[in-house]
Amino acid sequence: MDIRIGIANSPREINFESSQTSSEVEKTVSDALESNSKFVKLVDNKGNVYLVPTDSFAYLEIGSEESRRVGFVA
Repeated sequence: MDIRIGIANSPREINFESSQTSSEVEKTVSDALESNSKFVKLVDNKGNVYLVPTDSFAYLEIGSEESRRVGFVA
């Protein structure tokens, strides 16, 4: 699933693919924000860890869980 994280006061965003479900990602982020945690921790498909400070967290976009089609359409 494709995940995009917007960073406050930054023109760029963090974009990566994760094997977590959309509900797992949503719960991780909402738990971190509700508990006043300093960071949101997410992991991508390759095992890279992303720590995003909650005070600079602007938005989270969770893509669909569909796999992408590969090939040509006639």
